[in-house]
Amino acid sequence: MAFILNIETSTKNCSVSIAENGKILKIKELNNGNYSHAEVLHSFITDILKAANLPIHKIDAIAVSKGPGSYTGLRIGVSAAKGLCFALQKPLISIDTLTSLAHSISVNSGCIVPMIDARRMEVYASVYNHKHEELRDIRAEIIDENSFLEYLEKDKVYFLGDGAQKCKGIIRHKNAVFVDDKLPSAKEMAVLSYRKYKKSDIENVAYFEPFYLKDFVVIPEKKKKPTF
Repeated sequence: MAFILNIETSTKNCSVSIAENGKILKIKELNNGNYSHAEVLHSFITDILKAANLPIHKIDAIAVSKGPGSYTGLRIGVSAAKGLCFALQKPLISIDTLTSLAHSISVNSGCIVPMIDARRMEVYASVYNHKHEELRDIRAEIIDENSFLEYLEKDKVYFLGDGAQKCKGIIRHKNAVFVDDKLPSAKEMAVLSYRKYKKSDIENVAYFEPFYLKDFVVIPEKKKKPTF
């Protein structure tokens, strides 16, 4: 029997779950359009542990979404997970964010393309088959009308995630299917983290860092024009 705490903060959806052997016991999420993870994450953890009637020392491992995604969101989630691992002397499990997002839908054929919004017309994306097996590595890419054409010419391609929303007006192929209202969640993490736990596929808590894919870029504020 394994109780795993799952933490997902890579997008605007702040999501926490407690799972027993990969089965969700309790989950709490908030997607209010803002990055409010710093304000709510720790209270979410406390709330679901209480709801599950599970003392924190009974947790067997902590799993965290490792990215790619929001730089700030990832740092908040990973910092919280590492802090708990240090304090409780529990193993840390990392879950690829796009893999978790891909598991939020089931299809009988074709490809699944989970996308996380980057900047402008850029997304973080990967490609999976209908069995959720990775067909292409994760990339940061600019979307145009020819994006994913090699997959679209063969079969249906299901685009999901907040990055997919801005692609609707650009990718117009007949085989493109856009799945609305999907964000990375601690719900899908439960099965994935349990699989890793059984294989002892864990991270070095001291040295683990989020997978940002791209360097963090600070955009300077525009200087105000002087008034005379």
